[in-house]
Amino acid sequence: MALAPGQLGDPTTADTNGTAVNAPGLQIFVFALFFIFGGITSLNDVIIPKLKELFTLNYAQAMLVQSAFFAAYFAISIPAAALVKKLGYMRSAALGLLAMMGGCLLFVPASASATFGVFLMALFVLASGITVVQVVANPLISLLGPANTTSSRLTFAQAFNSLGTTIFPYVGSIVILGGLADVSASQLSGPGLDAYRVEETRVVVMAYLGLAAALAVVAAVVWFNRNRLKGERHSGGSIISSFDLLKQKRFGFGSACIFLYVGAEVAIGSFIVNYLMQSSVLGLDEQSAGKLIPLYWGGALVGRFIGSGLLRVLRPGRVLTANAIGAIALIIISANSTGAVSGYSLLLIGLMNSIMFPTIFSLACEGLGPRTADGSGVICMAIVGGAVIPPLTGSLADISGSLAIALALPAICYAVIAAFGVFASKPQGRDQQSA
Repeated sequence: MALAPGQLGDPTTADTNGTAVNAPGLQIFVFALFFIFGGITSLNDVIIPKLKELFTLNYAQAMLVQSAFFAAYFAISIPAAALVKKLGYMRSAALGLLAMMGGCLLFVPASASATFGVFLMALFVLASGITVVQVVANPLISLLGPANTTSSRLTFAQAFNSLGTTIFPYVGSIVILGGLADVSASQLSGPGLDAYRVEETRVVVMAYLGLAAALAVVAAVVWFNRNRLKGERHSGGSIISSFDLLKQKRFGFGSACIFLYVGAEVAIGSFIVNYLMQSSVLGLDEQSAGKLIPLYWGGALVGRFIGSGLLRVLRPGRVLTANAIGAIALIIISANSTGAVSGYSLLLIGLMNSIMFPTIFSLACEGLGPRTADGSGVICMAIVGGAVIPPLTGSLADISGSLAIALALPAICYAVIAAFGVFASKPQGRDQQSA
């Protein structure tokens, strides 16, 4: 999934001469952070079908995995920004990584209790740590080098995020989905069901324990480099005042589209395994379907390289509208076809998603000037769409009895985004220019 730029109020990291810090080692570290939390986020698409089977959940209940995860963006973004202002980038990153590690370790009691709610708590803690690290990583990568190469560094970092979302689901499908037993949880009850859940969630626990160990190593590296940044400064302005930007039509519309985009992207990614398992689509087993998730996220990786070139010669608003219409067309094709056409047209939506987040962000914040950092904070909170749209889509699937019909909700989200592309292609109004 694409990541929101950090939300600190005009932070500046500089050496004693007032220039950007030249620390290539730290750049590599930040690229690694994008890879890690992008990959961990995409693992939700793998554990959703696992938990859905183990706890005999309907689609709306299964989507609570995404709700618990993405709710952290809404709850933690502002406290995370305050933390960074108080402790600085590197110390905050270390704490965020430790929180991520704590979330991974909570999978142990979640498995032992065989309780779905404990899994949700573990995911919220994990996502809280990711939110802190993300608030650090985006502005930090923009400051670790000359200003004239900021865009290339951010684009390169986003590519690492896409690489993580492509690799992690494939490995996760082998490790996590490959362990399902022949018996189904729906056939068991009482102590037998509890024992089955504990046994079957053990592979989930082992996967996240491995991640916890890796995160501990990365946190240690960050902590030992906590004093690498010299002359780090942050403005003392109130982050809460950023919300008055929503009164501006362009920014308010763009923020709403971030909410809808993340929600639609996450909802589709969450349904991929169950969608491809349908006999009318590809009729795959869970592990085989899980191995195709990287095609969805890999499309975003490829699309970002293609889109970066197109955006140099075409108006961003028009490219955004074209991609949103393309996503709608693919949903219509998938919902009204069968077999490979249905399955792969759904996976191709990832290609359409590729340029949406950075394009919506840049168009929404265009003209904000010195308040761009404030605007990015509000947009970071709008990622909570990933907690709202997926369960609504799941409820629609439960009510209609059809995943194809449930795709109508993401299609509506893309329709609004297409409208924003048309709106943002017009000259800015006075309300935006006066920011």
